Amino acid sequence: MGATYFEERIPSNNSALSSTDERRLSKHIHDNVHGNIYLDPLSLKFVDTEQFQRLRDLKQLGLTYLVYPGAVHSRFEHSLGVYWLAGEAINRLKTFQGRELDIDHFDTQTVKIAGLLHDLGHGPFSHMFEREFLPRVLPGLDWSHEEMSLKMIDYVVDEHNIDIDPESLKKVKSFKEKLFLYDIVANGRNGIDVDKFDYLVRDSRACGLGCNFQFQRVFEAMRVIDDEICYRAKEYLTIHKLFATRADLHRTVYTHAKVKAIELMFVDAITNANDTLDISSHIHEPGQYWKLDDTIFKTIETSSDQNLKESRDLLLRIRRRDLYQFCNEFAVPKENMEYFKNVTPQDIVCSQSSSHPTLSEEDIAVSNVKIDLTRGRNNPFKSLKRFLLSLCPCASLSTPDYDSSEKFNIKDELVSHLLPTSYQDRIVRVYSKKPHLVEAVSEAFENFQMKTYGMKTQVHATPEKKKRKQLRSYSLGV
Repeated sequence: MGATYFEERIPSNNSALSSTDERRLSKHIHDNVHGNIYLDPLSLKFVDTEQFQRLRDLKQLGLTYLVYPGAVHSRFEHSLGVYWLAGEAINRLKTFQGRELDIDHFDTQTVKIAGLLHDLGHGPFSHMFEREFLPRVLPGLDWSHEEMSLKMIDYVVDEHNIDIDPESLKKVKSFKEKLFLYDIVANGRNGIDVDKFDYLVRDSRACGLGCNFQFQRVFEAMRVIDDEICYRAKEYLTIHKLFATRADLHRTVYTHAKVKAIELMFVDAITNANDTLDISSHIHEPGQYWKLDDTIFKTIETSSDQNLKESRDLLLRIRRRDLYQFCNEFAVPKENMEYFKNVTPQDIVCSQSSSHPTLSEEDIAVSNVKIDLTRGRNNPFKSLKRFLLSLCPCASLSTPDYDSSEKFNIKDELVSHLLPTSYQDRIVRVYSKKPHLVEAVSEAFENFQMKTYGMKTQVHATPEKKKRKQLRSYSLGV
């Protein structure tokens, strides 16, 4: 990301700066999604720390760049984008409802800082580290990157003596009142927030995909009623595109079959390396945690330590595209969703046929994929409030009357019969870690489906050509 900086003298007391003065005293960075992003003096104090700069070495989409070469953007860029959009959102609300909501300078500053620092606690390769690696090496551990972000914020403030108002610091971590401010960055009530606005557009662009969701329209449709951000009823389908775009990215990018194969291999590699590198011991103290980043891949790959040989070999296989072989997948039938339990390698091994070489759990990798519209199996629109669009007599038809205070839910069937009636997919994928076992794993996977559902729920069989190719490769020692 290209950057051009402009800096001027900053007065000692800048708490009451006007927006014009604040921009004049800012630095700006040119972002390839939002254009010029202006960083205010307080935000710069956080950005210019080694803990925040570490985000440059955390890829936003982890190992996805090994399938989508353009997906090399970092959490540094994303965090700046969320900071900027958080400022845009609160300024929009302040313009129309500033007096009514008592939005002051500290509220604006706090929301922006919360957006800037929301991902400070992410580990190497992001969600994979938290959801796949840690549960393996520290089973039962109650740990999340959100909690670590809060610890990291305190650590950065103390370590660098950042002069931030104590009340503002508390609000950065949690809003006890004016809950709508917290919802701007991370909306636990309906899932609509500027974090998603940024990564949907940024990730789509990086992967060369189109994005037909327009967050600008959502900004224009916002209004706070009863401490809750509501949206104009006429933007129902625009908001639906937000959830649909997110689900589509999960299916085509985040959980792409080859992306998951690479992730499974890397998790095996760092799990094997954990005892030697003591990776998991870093997660408890911010002073150690911030030293973990994506360079762990290169650390293992270039090490001469014999204890890391197995991990190095796995990374070499990733480099040479000798991946765990995708055998097949099935979507869990809708009627079985409620009681579904994750499928394990043991489930597949127990379903193998005696006519093939005996499979062990170490030969198989299983990926249980969940794709939804942010609310699991529930309709996200049930927790979303819209407000009535009434018209100002002197305004254009697209101008809402901000004196309107009626909020309500809308049933999907009143909008369109083409909207989904189910809100979650669960997909089970199975991989063979050894090429010559593709046929045996595929057959065991089919047997598992028959035993579990009384039918094969996969769309098609594993291609015979794929099985023969893997057998031939193994016999030639390729």
